Amino acid sequence: MIEVRNLHKVYGRGPAATPALKGIALSVEQGEFVAIMGRSGSGKSTLLHILGLLDSPTQGEFRIQGTDMLRLSDTDEARYRLEEFGYVFQEFSLLPGMSVLENVYVPALGLGRNNGFKKRATELLRTVGLVDRMKHDPTELSGGEQQRAAVARALINRPKILFADEPTASLDLASARVVLDLFRRLNNELKLTIIMVTHEPDDAQYVDRVIWLKDGLIADDGPTASK
Repeated sequence: MIEVRNLHKVYGRGPAATPALKGIALSVEQGEFVAIMGRSGSGKSTLLHILGLLDSPTQGEFRIQGTDMLRLSDTDEARYRLEEFGYVFQEFSLLPGMSVLENVYVPALGLGRNNGFKKRATELLRTVGLVDRMKHDPTELSGGEQQRAAVARALINRPKILFADEPTASLDLASARVVLDLFRRLNNELKLTIIMVTHEPDDAQYVDRVIWLKDGLIADDGPTASK
């Protein structure tokens, strides 16, 4: 589904240039649940942001289902971000003053989907175990509940790939497990491709495969012990 070759990313220029990625090559199959791991500064989030079209590489090749993602117009990039991709970040970024239900279906309004989006949002909240909280303000939810609402929001437009950047970093252990169990269930039941950045070694038990980065390079790439 995803093909990357000789991917480089350099921040800055001249003496201040800092290489973040130094020639990454990888592929991700449809339906895989992949974790990108490594120490702080290893290039994890940079790689995820490039794959999710939130950043651009300095050099390299990047295709999704055969489409050259580096030759997309700004309009097509925006379409991919809204229609093909879902995003979950460390910060939940739910909008206060709007109900949880409204927060979930807001991205559907960006596509002009005025038919059935409230029903789908309700079903997604049921999937993540929050249907009884859908009329609440996000500030009334716990951190774990807010992240589950953010997952529901990421799925509203039926994305092909879910990108998650440190989705459990701000959660307690119990809440983190609930979110990771949810990811595993979504991957199993919906065959959703998930690419997740995490710094927690224990998170490897939830995924199919771990890509370890070190100093902007892939140090290891393989299935987890359970696979």
